[in-house]
Amino acid sequence: MKTADATVLITGAAKRVGAEIARTFAAAGAKVIIHCNTSRTEAEQLAEELGGEAAGHSVVCCDLSNPENIPALFSELPRDLSILVNNASVFNRQDIEHETLSCAREQFDLNFWSPVEMIRHFYRHSTPSELAVVNLLDQAIIRTAHDSFSYSLSKKALAEATRTAALHYAPRMRVNGLAPGPVFPPHGLEHLRMEKTLKTLPLGRPVNPHDLAEACVMLASNSSITGSILFVDCGQSLI
Repeated sequence: MKTADATVLITGAAKRVGAEIARTFAAAGAKVIIHCNTSRTEAEQLAEELGGEAAGHSVVCCDLSNPENIPALFSELPRDLSILVNNASVFNRQDIEHETLSCAREQFDLNFWSPVEMIRHFYRHSTPSELAVVNLLDQAIIRTAHDSFSYSLSKKALAEATRTAALHYAPRMRVNGLAPGPVFPPHGLEHLRMEKTLKTLPLGRPVNPHDLAEACVMLASNSSITGSILFVDCGQSLI
């Protein structure tokens, strides 16, 4: 599947990992639709950095914490959309005893139900004969994380949905997952620079954002890969 001239929608693409994925797709010749919720200023600045409307790039806003907003989002999107990257997510570290029901629902809605709804609507909405989805997961899907109950479960559920969708929507649509390790420090913990975590990694360093983005482009473009989960985590999943 060629990424040159393809139209790709990246959720949560205004900042951090999503922005690097947008840059890498644009460098590969794709027309990028940058989704955001509250970060419209950053999204518009990124679109201009990539070349703006003249280069085929655009911005859409939608609150994906409510999956019921997704039909309205797709009514704004072009029908030639051929690649979907489900990157938007929320991380709230809470254990099973202390997590509130509202916090759990927020994480499941944004991390699981919204990507699933995006996949469903993407398949129905888009007209190209070949479609590709990449779901951003987490290397922690292979372990039992006692300190991040609903976040961990929501990503594990999305990993299983990735495989289920790959079977259900074949051969027209391929669905793969990308499981990163530490790329940027969590919001509010930037001052710690992930020093404790990085000491435990086999490669001893954070994931290069461009490496992660290139892996995303590869999964979207390789027409022989579906139902796979690729770990780009500096070896964290080996521990």
